[in-house]
Formats: sequence, structure tokens, C-alpha cells
Amino acid sequence: MSKGQGGPRSGEDSDLERTRARYGLLAVVLSNLAIVVVTVVGVWQLDGDKSVIVGVLTASFTAVSSMTTAYLGIKAVSNTAKSLAGAEATRRDRPQQPQLPSQTPGS
Repeated sequence: MSKGQGGPRSGEDSDLERTRARYGLLAVVLSNLAIVVVTVVGVWQLDGDKSVIVGVLTASFTAVSSMTTAYLGIKAVSNTAKSLAGAEATRRDRPQQPQLPSQTPGS
């Protein structure tokens, strides 16, 4: 586990996050491409049945948008949690300054 920003494993953690982001995005893009290919083949096989084509296209659009939105939402929450944890670790590692009593005018 990394210890603050200057910890020995902070570079490894950064590389791991970068790798996770790349492969996660790759998985979403490949899944979306697979959905598009299946949709195109399905629409091509329907030979102009418009009501079924609309249903297939609607389902395809829903699947692509849901998958992309889920990935981006999870990535955003992950980034937010990581930045909050880093800020907490930095605050915790900093030595506490003694609190001086506030001086009031005229005392």
C-alpha cells in the first residue's frame, strides 16, 4: 500500500490505475463494437421489417449507452474516491500544529 504521495509504491499504483483504465476502456469499446456488429447483421437479416428494425435499433442503442454510462460513472466515482483518500492521507501525515488561543482586542 502506498504511504502518501511520496511513498515507494506511488509510481506502481499510478501504473496500475493507468492499466486498469486502458483495459476497462478497451473492454467497453470492444463490447460496443460487438453490439453494433450484431445489430447491423440483425437489421440486414430482417429484410425491411420496419417495426422489428426499430426494436432492434432501440435495444442496441440502449445497450451501448448503458454500458458506456456505467463505465464512465464507475471511473468517475473511482477517481473521486482516490483523490479523497489521497487528500486524507496527506492531511493525516502532516504533523498537527498546536492551536493557539485566539487573542481578543484589549486583553
